[in-house]
Amino acid sequence: MTGALSTAALLVTVAALVSAAAALLATRRIVPTLSVLLDMLLAASLLRLALDPTPVQLAGTALLVLVKRLASAGLRRATAVRARTSMPAPSPPRRWAP
Repeated sequence: MTGALSTAALLVTVAALVSAAAALLATRRIVPTLSVLLDMLLAASLLRLALDPTPVQLAGTALLVLVKRLASAGLRRATAVRARTSMPAPSPPRRWAP
């Protein structure tokens, strides 16, 4: 069973890299690419954690979750700020003149 989980974790890691490359080529955007990569790396980390849950592996998985949350929040915020600054200023309301 440990051999199967170890192989599955390795395959998920390789699939994470391939999927992230495909997402980058398809979207040309970093936010969905990073999301795909970190989600799949988290899956691989959880598979490795199922093998032999040492404190080091647990800390590594917790660190990956922290990086995923911080990166996602930071990129969403940067995207929102960029979207606000690139929009033209609203024009003043028109008044009806007879």
